[in-house]
Amino acid sequence: MRPLSIHRTARGLVGALLTAVATLAALLAAVPPAQADTTICEQYGSTVIQGRYVVQNNRWGTAATQCVTATDTGFRLAQADGSVPTNGAPKSYPSVFNGCHYTNCSPGTRLPAQVSTISSAPSSISYGYVSNAVYNASYDIWLDPTPRTDGVNRTEIMIWFNRVGPIQPIGSPVGTANVGGRGWEVWTGSNGSNDVISFVAPSAISSWSFDVMDFVDQTVARGMAQANWYLTSVQAGFEPWQNGAGLAVNSFSSTVNTGGDGGGDPGGPGGACRVTYTANAWADGFTADVTVTNTGTAPRRRLAARLHPALRATRRQRLERLRRPGGRSGRGEQRRAQRADRARRQPELRLPGRPQRDVHQAERVQPERHRLRRRVTLPGAAVRRGRPGR
Repeated sequence: MRPLSIHRTARGLVGALLTAVATLAALLAAVPPAQADTTICEQYGSTVIQGRYVVQNNRWGTAATQCVTATDTGFRLAQADGSVPTNGAPKSYPSVFNGCHYTNCSPGTRLPAQVSTISSAPSSISYGYVSNAVYNASYDIWLDPTPRTDGVNRTEIMIWFNRVGPIQPIGSPVGTANVGGRGWEVWTGSNGSNDVISFVAPSAISSWSFDVMDFVDQTVARGMAQANWYLTSVQAGFEPWQNGAGLAVNSFSSTVNTGGDGGGDPGGPGGACRVTYTANAWADGFTADVTVTNTGTAPRRRLAARLHPALRATRRQRLERLRRPGGRSGRGEQRRAQRADRARRQPELRLPGRPQRDVHQAERVQPERHRLRRRVTLPGAAVRRGRPGR
């Protein structure tokens, strides 16, 4: 018997190894191939990264030259000439986004999506800053009463991760708020085309993973949007007033989960995660070191509160079963009922000279499992082994 156990163990190890290799192969197949950095200098030029996000130059406020270089995971501002007054609008908004911006939609996006149907929208960002410029590092989150993919939206949510120089958000300060576990200074106003609410960090944030819906909920609570409006895009980048070359978004991710589903990155594998890899390629193949990082941040209790109604009902039913006597799913009661049913169906064992027993009385006085049963041997009777009827 010992050699058989060894062979089984060996087969199990081989099976586990094959499963691991297959899983890695599937992961590598899901990771988009590495691409050469792309530099964009056209005013509104753009390109796609990771097969799911759009990097845009978006030089809308100046005629001076500006170029962005798109990388595998983000972009950097390669050239940012000129300057504009710091008491007015910035030069541009070079950025990366998930969603739709002036008819340019990122591949596989779930946006626009109605706010009331979004269960969570986890996002993560890693910024690279410079000191010889005037700028902010900010998210732009756009909301509109209609699921539009073009033009200006009704409300703009800005999250200022950093500001350098004498600049300030649109409008005026209206207080503070705690959103996503951080304190923010809140500004509201209008730029003449749309309403703007800005959340300004008291000090620079270099990287953060958070739920975009925390800021959307704050905006709805303040009356600047409604739950039946649509989230149309989630963008992250910079607004430079002076210079800005060297600023970078090192990495960016954005996921929109709707209804009761688990969601996933648009056009990518399910779940809130970030995949990074280092590849070594040659003519006939390649090797790669792959790192998968969980970027989901919503607490468990928050996700439970936003479960689809059908999932909440299933969860309630499971909890009710767990509360029944007998342990999980009432299995103890089920087993006792099955034993009682078998006892009723067993044929009656009648011995000569003994009166027929009262079946109902036997059921009433049936001993519990833990009580000892006495074995009685009648004179001249053979001892039978096994259950009656067999």
